[in-house]
Amino acid sequence: MTGQIDPTFGKVFSGLRVLVTGHSGFKGGWLSVWLHKLGAQVVGVSLPPEKGHSFYEAVRLPDIMDSRFADIREPLTLQKAVADVDADVVFHLAAQPLVRLSYRQPAETFATNVSGTAHVLDAALKMKRLKAVVVVTSDKCYDNKEWTWGYRENDPLGGKDPYSASKGCTELVAQSYQHSFFADPQGPQLATARAGNVFGGGDWGEDRLIPDIVRATAAGAPMHIRSPFSVRPWQHVLEPLSGYLGVAAQLLTKGQPFAGPWNFGPNVSGTVNVRDLAAMIQQSWGQGAPEFTYPQPQNGATDEPHEAGILRLDSTKAQTQLGWQPQLELQEAAAMTVDWYRAHAENRAMSPITEAQIDHFSKLMLSDLNHTATVAAQ
Repeated sequence: MTGQIDPTFGKVFSGLRVLVTGHSGFKGGWLSVWLHKLGAQVVGVSLPPEKGHSFYEAVRLPDIMDSRFADIREPLTLQKAVADVDADVVFHLAAQPLVRLSYRQPAETFATNVSGTAHVLDAALKMKRLKAVVVVTSDKCYDNKEWTWGYRENDPLGGKDPYSASKGCTELVAQSYQHSFFADPQGPQLATARAGNVFGGGDWGEDRLIPDIVRATAAGAPMHIRSPFSVRPWQHVLEPLSGYLGVAAQLLTKGQPFAGPWNFGPNVSGTVNVRDLAAMIQQSWGQGAPEFTYPQPQNGATDEPHEAGILRLDSTKAQTQLGWQPQLELQEAAAMTVDWYRAHAENRAMSPITEAQIDHFSKLMLSDLNHTATVAAQ
């Protein structure tokens, strides 16, 4: 496939029944809003949102979708929650998404991310209308060698910490289901999606850079940055979501050639260290942004749990076969994120602001599409 992804995704989602697991979370919430704007009938299944601030509450998600709560670790509870759901498409995003929490709750992390995925896929296989499943994992599913180049879809899976290992296992579970139950070219198809470090408005996750900056700003306190020189593939939440939607659209219209794993990471300019992204957020926030403190140099071991120092994704496959491209420069992504949190702090209605950011991103996609069509015609 050449060119760029159509921001309407060929209008294939209009009128479709779509199940989103993890809709009460950050990425699942943004995806649910976007699907609603595309005309889909969205059902969400997840745990209730965390106490305190949440994207779910900020944009009033239950007003635009059928919101249900169930624990994917409990197969009978999940089956009961979706017994009357016959979806055309399933986006599986429900997960334990935090590296540091996985050290405190390793068994629960594996139960949610690995067994929970199998439970969701079992439920999906009972849906007669089912045509496509997209299982969202993570860039951390790869066996990280601290390489300076990006990981590709055919690189070995692995993980030194419980979270990363659980995501590698999730990929293996999805791969086994794909070969065992989604192999018929005329039947439903399954793809997995691996994104970089995602940020954007509405994330209040524990031990995450930008939510921690937002909390420090609200408290008027300095913020300690644990690993300022760790390199990550940073991207606004709408970047990978456009890839998930693009893959699902192709599974719906062209089927099996688009099954399997896909990377959705930023361009080289988006792969920077923690300190650089924090500075961009600080610059976008301006007056009132917190000051940062950093670890003092030490000799020998520290009490900090292991986290990868360098992580990059190679998205060549998505760019050449799917037509997917990142749309936002990192500084613009930081500014959009700050705008969202500022509006929330001012108690503004967040649903129209969220939809306006999706509209802005879609216009960038359309501009790329029109540019590609013009160049092709010359």
